Amino acid sequence: MKAPPALADLPRPLYFFDGHCVLCSGFVGFCLKRDPDGHLKFASAQSPLGQRVLVALDLPQDTLDRTILLLDGEEVYARSAAALRSLRYLRGPVRALRLLMLVPAFLRDPVYDLIARNRYRWFGRHPACFVPTPQTRDRFIDL
Repeated sequence: MKAPPALADLPRPLYFFDGHCVLCSGFVGFCLKRDPDGHLKFASAQSPLGQRVLVALDLPQDTLDRTILLLDGEEVYARSAAALRSLRYLRGPVRALRLLMLVPAFLRDPVYDLIARNRYRWFGRHPACFVPTPQTRDRFIDL
């Protein structure tokens, strides 16, 4: 979907993640290590900015409780497309996983949904939102 004009002031690419989820926070850490040029920016789904994005996109308030979003250029990607699209900014062999975009979303997203529904049970939950290190703090928007 297209990003609405109300979000034009946000940096791109901007990845929204569940700051309480161990898996989601782990993926952010994975990206930070493989994006030394700092292309990807991050924001917690629980932040005021996360809520602002939901309103601007006219999405239900609990959307970011079960999905990730990536604002990239003028587009907004969700679920498996957001995760796979973010790989284009990383270095190393992990970029090859972008080939999974060739698999249609109607096949990818049910797998994403299964993991999203069970992520706390399988991977755990942080008692507080993800906190970046001082070295990566500038990569996070509105924690």
